[in-house]
Amino acid sequence: MRTDNQILSDSKAFALRTIRLYKYLKEEKQVYVVSKQLLRSGTSIGANVRESVNAQSRMDFINKLNIALKEANETEYWLELLHESDYLNDQQFESIYNDCGKIAATLTKIIKTTKAAANE
Repeated sequence: MRTDNQILSDSKAFALRTIRLYKYLKEEKQVYVVSKQLLRSGTSIGANVRESVNAQSRMDFINKLNIALKEANETEYWLELLHESDYLNDQQFESIYNDCGKIAATLTKIIKTTKAAANE
């Protein structure tokens, strides 16, 4: 993976956005447990994408991105809980949830493309 790849910058921007949301939820809404879970999974996406840059093999690369995809799915779950429990309004939820969905879709595409290339 190139270091100037869009998924690297998107996942890092998402991690920073997750950190800001965590601070807001903790300080303004006093949500501690779920916001901490969101922080962990939301920042882990980018960490695993970054790890994939130096993967030791194509399989290792795919595994790292699969972990990032799982973390994105978990992040979507925490966001849904925060929204459905009224800690996030519709606008807040839709904005960050859509960003997470785009990252998950991009990861899925990269994984599928890499697997297909491995089978050629």
